[in-house]
Amino acid sequence: MRKILVIITLFFITVTSLLSQKIVVAVMQDPDFLDPHRAAASGTYEMMFNVFEGLLKPDSNGSVVPAVAEDYHISDDGLTYTFTLRSGVKFHNGSEVTVDDVLYSLKRLKGNNQERGLSSDFEKFVSKIEAVDEKTIKVELNTLNTDFLEKFIIAIIPANNDNHELNPIGTGPFKFVKYQPGQRLVIEKFDEYWNPELPIVDEVEFRIIPDNQAAIMSFMAGEVQILPRLDAIQAMVLGNRFNLITAEQNMVQLMAMNHAVSPFDDIRVRRAINHAVDKDEIIEIVAGGYGTKLGSNMSPIMSRYYLEGLEDYYETSLVRSRQLLSEAGYLDGFKTKITVPSNYQFHIDTAQIIVEQLKRVGIEAEIELVEWSVWLDKVYTSREYELTIIGLTGKLSAYDILRRYVSDYPRNFYNYFNSEYDRVVKMAIERTDIEEKASLFKQAQRILTEDAAAVYIMDPNFIVALAPDLFGYKVYPLYVQDMSTLYYR
Repeated sequence: MRKILVIITLFFITVTSLLSQKIVVAVMQDPDFLDPHRAAASGTYEMMFNVFEGLLKPDSNGSVVPAVAEDYHISDDGLTYTFTLRSGVKFHNGSEVTVDDVLYSLKRLKGNNQERGLSSDFEKFVSKIEAVDEKTIKVELNTLNTDFLEKFIIAIIPANNDNHELNPIGTGPFKFVKYQPGQRLVIEKFDEYWNPELPIVDEVEFRIIPDNQAAIMSFMAGEVQILPRLDAIQAMVLGNRFNLITAEQNMVQLMAMNHAVSPFDDIRVRRAINHAVDKDEIIEIVAGGYGTKLGSNMSPIMSRYYLEGLEDYYETSLVRSRQLLSEAGYLDGFKTKITVPSNYQFHIDTAQIIVEQLKRVGIEAEIELVEWSVWLDKVYTSREYELTIIGLTGKLSAYDILRRYVSDYPRNFYNYFNSEYDRVVKMAIERTDIEEKASLFKQAQRILTEDAAAVYIMDPNFIVALAPDLFGYKVYPLYVQDMSTLYYR
């Protein structure tokens, strides 16, 4: 009798799991904002990519494809974008997307005379947003920006939602269920998604596990089914028993130097630090060789715009480093601090290697670990730091990558100012000829390198571990986790 009960219980558990399929994904940080127009952290986009869609959405090849819009047209002069809305697209609250919702969303991004816009791109480049009819939206630019099409992946949200932060509503394949700070963010299948073939699983939990070892233990115990951003050692440990996927990820790991703080306002000091840092050693020790050495803020995955050769511009030379420090008046070196977000072990490990490398030229660097929210506020927003190590996630647009260093960019946390750089980037974004545009973007990369704007380290390979019965994972050149195509087998 007891054996029969056990069999019945096991059968019930199996049937229940088949009827309600759930995926748990380990993530390292809390979202900064659930309101998609206010969110800045890549970790937020990683999760909410599944909840929100724009008129367009990114695909796994790095292109943009129709989403809330079913079609679009760009005028010959490149200044007018016309979108035709897809019929029958619904928000997660059940209401159908209307032209008024799209107007509301885009105008919220652009702002008006009374309120600042929530997107610097829309605020700067868009002159007019209007409805042509109940299915057509027209957006006019005041300045040519040949990369502006990618901006329309920004979320379309309902005009009648009173609080987008507490009640995030989108049109994506999954709808928001709940968020418990420091614990989890849960989304579930949206049955009325405009693509009836997606999603496949019923529920996804993004479990917030800042401690890397704790995340691995949870994965190995079967409590977590997806463990992204592994290092080489972790991949070796898990590789024999689990499904591993690896690819370039269009990320730039760098050590930023605050140009507004002495001694990093001196180009000789910045160049000296670049000569002191051995990138090959960092890639071998921290990434286990799974990384591509960089020399500027562009990954080779952006092949059309990537300028080769800059990765070796500053050869590792302690002699040259000391010489430059001496010329800058720091013959005996100096003391400094590297501020690192405590939830990124990869960056912590990198900082530890760099501390030892800088000692060789007399620079004493202390590591300051801070919580992610503190890093966002103190470093990224307030620019109160000396050195910091971070990974800048890739974008679909070369302009979006390189404008981070433009003088008036709101998040130019390096405090980098170069009028020639500003001019070159502006010229690039106004070029319709793709070869001219690429040449100018390459010129901008060289300026960054020659100015030693930062220490550009590597594009670390993306390595993700999946439960052995989980399939359908897609790798994007963006910091996202697409849950819509995953399935159990």
